[in-house]
Amino acid sequence: MAERNDRGSADLDAATARTAGAYGARADEYIAAVGRIGHVAEPDLALVREWALGIAGPLLDVGCGPGQWTRYLAELGADARGVDPSPEFLARARSDAPGVRFRLGAAERLGGRDASIGGVLAWYSLIHTPPEHIAAPLAEFARVLRRGGGLALGFFAGSELAPFDHAVATAYFWPPQLLTTELAAAGFTVARVETRHDPGARPHGAILAVRDG
Repeated sequence: MAERNDRGSADLDAATARTAGAYGARADEYIAAVGRIGHVAEPDLALVREWALGIAGPLLDVGCGPGQWTRYLAELGADARGVDPSPEFLARARSDAPGVRFRLGAAERLGGRDASIGGVLAWYSLIHTPPEHIAAPLAEFARVLRRGGGLALGFFAGSELAPFDHAVATAYFWPPQLLTTELAAAGFTVARVETRHDPGARPHGAILAVRDG
């Protein structure tokens, strides 16, 4: 079992490195297309804002990219920090928000102390994670969150778990019920589930969950 776990971790690390490299190579293109807070749909902005204002303690923006959400949360008054595996994104994030803390890291390897974070924002941060490895980042979120801490998860929603050709790297549609099952297994209670299909966009899903106490 340990050998399989080690191999699975290595496979996930490799997948994360490939995705980070693909985003880094297209960082400017990504930022121009979707990497600003002004690109966020108003219902999503309202959802995350309401969620963040109810969190006590530090907020960790996992897969922060160029830092648009981290900066937004900091401007709301939150103790927001960003983590991302792409050095190119982090360079832009630090340039755009010099007073905000950013560091290199991946969803499945966040580092830091157990139970030290009040909230985790993972907004479209797990869309490229192979489904067989989804338990690893969810377990890591549970590890760093305090009991009663919050998780806000954004993802591509679908009726079936299925890959698709994303512009940067293979991504996945997730049925919301399947993700809620994975979250429960990781130690979360789901508080809210939303789905929406805006014209010209892929179906959107959002889940708010609480770390079990």
